[in-house]
Formats: sequence, structure tokens, C-alpha cells
Amino acid sequence: MLSNHFTLTKRHLGLLMLVGGLVAFAAIIGIDILDVGREGGIGPAQQMALGGCLLIALVGVTLIPLGSQPA
Repeated sequence: MLSNHFTLTKRHLGLLMLVGGLVAFAAIIGIDILDVGREGGIGPAQQMALGGCLLIALVGVTLIPLGSQPA
């Protein structure tokens, strides 16, 4: 019986956070672009969400160089 032990490394976690943050950022911008019927542009809640997405992506970038250490 084969037993595979997958360990989530800091590099994996960093890549997941980077991709997740960027995808969420693009989704928020995409929703704003597709919802052209309303006025007002990007509101305060969206600005906070965009900032949070960028923060998650930035933390992910800082984890990538740490390599194969367990997360």
C-alpha cells in the first residue's frame, strides 16, 4: 500500500495566497466593470476588499522565497 504524505510548504502556501489574492482582486474589478448600470464606481467596501486582496497577495509573495519549509 502506498502512502503519500503531502506537506504544504511555505512556497505552496505563498503561491496559493498570491494566486488567490490576484483572482479575488480581478473578480472584484470584473464585477464592477460588468455592473455598469449603477453609478458611483468603486465604493469604500470594495476599496477595503481590494486592499485586502493585495495584502494577501503581498504576504504570499514574501512566503515564496522561504522554499520547502513546512507551513
